[in-house]
Amino acid sequence: MLKKGQVVELTIESAAFQGSTVARHNDLVVFVRKAVPGDRLLAKIRRKRKRYAEASAEELLEPSPHRVDPRCRHFEACGGCTWQNYEYAHQLASKAQQVTDLFERIGDLELPAIRPTIPSPEIYCYRNKMEFTFGASRWLTREEIASGQELERGFALGLHIPKRFDKILDLQECHLQSPPSAGLVNFFRRLALDNEWSAYNSRSHTGYLRNLVIRTGTRTGQLLVNLVTSRSEPQRMEQACRELLKAFPETTTFINSVNDTHSPVAAGDETILHGEGFIHDQVGKNQFRIGTTTFFQPNTLQAEKLFSVAREMAGLKGDETVFDLYCGIGAISLFLSESAALVAGFDNHEQSIRDAALNSRSNGVENCRFFAMDAREALRPGVTRQLGIPHLLVLDPPRAGLHKDVSRAVLHSSVPRLVYISCNPATQARDLKILSPRYRIQAVQPVDMFPHTYHIENVVLLEER
Repeated sequence: MLKKGQVVELTIESAAFQGSTVARHNDLVVFVRKAVPGDRLLAKIRRKRKRYAEASAEELLEPSPHRVDPRCRHFEACGGCTWQNYEYAHQLASKAQQVTDLFERIGDLELPAIRPTIPSPEIYCYRNKMEFTFGASRWLTREEIASGQELERGFALGLHIPKRFDKILDLQECHLQSPPSAGLVNFFRRLALDNEWSAYNSRSHTGYLRNLVIRTGTRTGQLLVNLVTSRSEPQRMEQACRELLKAFPETTTFINSVNDTHSPVAAGDETILHGEGFIHDQVGKNQFRIGTTTFFQPNTLQAEKLFSVAREMAGLKGDETVFDLYCGIGAISLFLSESAALVAGFDNHEQSIRDAALNSRSNGVENCRFFAMDAREALRPGVTRQLGIPHLLVLDPPRAGLHKDVSRAVLHSSVPRLVYISCNPATQARDLKILSPRYRIQAVQPVDMFPHTYHIENVVLLEER
């Protein structure tokens, strides 16, 4: 019988959803973090439950043949790239297997063969957006403590330590975003320390600097920098702008957002200090305007593949009406518009709908219409009388999946075909089970939007039974 604190020898069998790996000890499932399938190791039991246990890797006895050296020096402490030590081809295979496991376990679904996961064109420096946090409590790594150096403990700029809202890992490098990103982090750290600008303390809610948000246009090369502070300090921001443009003259726009609330959101009242306050990026033939809070697929190059999968599954001939629920700024709507007669996009975020209409006009697309409307309202008779009953529904909800009212509306609609795009196959499996009395799954395609992480994007085609 396993007990908390006990150290046991385990062999890792597979990767599990949300970053853990799976081993077994006398038929009890043990979830182990920071391990790789194929590893033989000693692990300490951290939590014991009736049906499973959780453990941490303590000593690697025999490395997996699929284990590789992580590129980033911060890998052991940082939670940004949980699989950077796992061979990429096997990351892809593990993601496809996880989709299969979730669909069978949660959905009990009748499935076709799951297609191999589509790899990302770039597996490093692929993100077009990163949010970094200033913190008044720096997390020291084992190596930093062992170095014996005198280190600044009351200031950090980087990423949160996993499961700690108040501890920040001070990053010197990051391989998630384009190379200017790490340079900007180091620039703003030095600017703050040289001028004694304090970092925000998330416990006492004091301090000045809160977040650094960097957005890049992968296709356009444009650069947006947003410095989030707890209060307005115009002279400081003018100084920051001057020094930023001197060090990074390629900066397209620089913004100061003031968040004077206790909420940790990296946004607030905006003051544009340089440029127009937005940048552009391109997916397929269309360019999109991107502001500080605009939702845009974080991996631009892979977004093109994702949207291409959706278009291929849609099988449009050119005379159909498509409803794009959760349309955001219209990225998928515009991508599908060249293959359809009409694409109607729906979203309950009014600014997104304004941006979608603007993007449609600026790209010369005339067969897209956008509506500030909740997804559950889109299939009501008043809407379908105006636009017609759609031949295809595109569903791309947030991680929580479809609201039960949306699932109910789809079940009672007359739509013959659905393309369901999800960033959370667990909630997708739940929703597909609800839809299964009416719709049969015809194709399942995982897409790797986030290499070296456990996140999975998954596209499913459903047709009426």
